[in-house]
Amino acid sequence: MIHQWATDRGFCNTVLTLYELANGDDTVGQEFYNLDPATLRRSLEVLQSQGRAQLFVGSSDDDTAMADANEHDVTFESTDSGSAMTFPLQCSALRKNGHVVIKTRPCKIIDMSTSKTGKHGHAKVNLVATDIFTGRKYEDLSPSTHNMDVPIITRMEYTLIDIEKNTNDEVKGRGFLSLMTEDGTMKEDVKVPDSEIGDKIIADFEQGLELMVTVVSAMGEEHAMSHKEAPKGNN
Repeated sequence: MIHQWATDRGFCNTVLTLYELANGDDTVGQEFYNLDPATLRRSLEVLQSQGRAQLFVGSSDDDTAMADANEHDVTFESTDSGSAMTFPLQCSALRKNGHVVIKTRPCKIIDMSTSKTGKHGHAKVNLVATDIFTGRKYEDLSPSTHNMDVPIITRMEYTLIDIEKNTNDEVKGRGFLSLMTEDGTMKEDVKVPDSEIGDKIIADFEQGLELMVTVVSAMGEEHAMSHKEAPKGNN
């Protein structure tokens, strides 16, 4: 709803304040007009997670600004940029348990702290994060006003139909999962994980269990990250 309004009005790639969205002349009559700041911000955070908006603190480095949702700005991304794998976000707007790109890898933030260097120095943000696929730890130190890339992460659940085992000793890996979407479309390009997760998927499948596999995609990579027994149908 909000993104469609921004697209229709030509506000994509334009910086707007949350006050302008909730109380501006351009939004009179919209369903989100006079929406309370906390609810509006939650809606924008959903758009941000989808790569369709960027929510960040304005020009202030003061941590107290984070407490006031009205002091946040937002930009809306055009829908024709759907092929993008990341979107920029001001470093000070990153949050623990959120995601960020460090050394070209999609990572989950496990710790972050802000410090200042010198009397006239800019605030700096120290990030500690782990690769969402490999678990490797990374660290980064950047000015709070610096833009960081945030990976666009998607999670899809598939029905496991079969496991194609690798019988070629010259090819690394354990083979591929044969997966099916809800509409019956087959997907056969996700590798069996070379990890304990892969061991459990194979073991449960060989026991005859009907399984659902969750595939996480980010920055051109896809990995099977978890699985569970499929819910039993009603007889």
